[in-house]
Amino acid sequence: MRILGLALAAVLASGAVPADASPRWTVCADSCSFDVPAGDYEIDVVLGGPGAGSTGLDVEARRIALAPVATEAGQYVRRSVTVEVRTPEGMPSGQDGPGTPGLQVHLTGPAPRPVRITVTPRPKAPRIFVISDSTAGDWANLPKNGWAQALPAFFRAGPSVRNYAQSGASTVSYLDDPRYFARVRPMIRPGDTVLIQLAHNDKQTTEDVYRANLATLVAGVRAQGGAPVMVTPPVRHRFGADGRLTPLGLVVNNLGVDLPAVLRDVARRQRLPLLDLTAHSQALLEGLGEAASWPLYLTLAHDGVDDATHLSRYGAEQFAALVAQAATQARLPIARFLRH
Repeated sequence: MRILGLALAAVLASGAVPADASPRWTVCADSCSFDVPAGDYEIDVVLGGPGAGSTGLDVEARRIALAPVATEAGQYVRRSVTVEVRTPEGMPSGQDGPGTPGLQVHLTGPAPRPVRITVTPRPKAPRIFVISDSTAGDWANLPKNGWAQALPAFFRAGPSVRNYAQSGASTVSYLDDPRYFARVRPMIRPGDTVLIQLAHNDKQTTEDVYRANLATLVAGVRAQGGAPVMVTPPVRHRFGADGRLTPLGLVVNNLGVDLPAVLRDVARRQRLPLLDLTAHSQALLEGLGEAASWPLYLTLAHDGVDDATHLSRYGAEQFAALVAQAATQARLPIARFLRH
């Protein structure tokens, strides 16, 4: 026990939080709540114990903050991540309700071994905003999951993923509804990254209107000093007889507009970074095949519904990994914070 105590003391001593940062800490066996106002917070956890464990963290509206970390018997490790606290906890429309006040932390993994959880305000944290639809959204309730809901787990402490994706949103409604871009734009600070991925619900949007709406979003982000990044939409699980995705699967809209192609062209013309999630998710699905790729989405056997658009938790994690990899390939400044 003396050896274990010394090991734990060393972990706790490293990277101590300054006293004036007002950290709050606790130990919880399952879930815990921190009474803090809206803002960005660093969560620092010490994991481990006498027995082997595997511990992860979900926060707020089922956002994955830390994928399960395996620890051997007698091993202690430290991990940290930066997250946002807001109301509503989930999507900006509040369709799942306001959530619970404060910061909610839930332990995940097959054998959680938490030692200490510390929460510290980080008001100057750089932010990664996500402007998108249900394919990226923070779903408070099962079974749906968004890829941006899983994105925080790919970053160590530093940037806060602020996911303002909204179910049903198109480029038209995201600009028109005061709960969406009108709310997000004033929060953007110089240097913040803004991922723009809207396409799935632009089913009847003409190419000219779609281009104009994307230009408006880009101009609004730039006016705040933010860095817009175009993200093509994740594919739908729609296969043809040839084993390849159909135009519907590749997010070509009802008017025949190839929305991902327009996004790529807008990124090229505006000299913006592009994360081609359409191409990467297409390669993933077609590489796996129609049957083997279904677990990325909601299935009747596992989730009670077949849904060729919305993601399982596993699918959200896999698609978030594709976004993280693309951020590295595009050499985005936020890539330096990615976990390795």
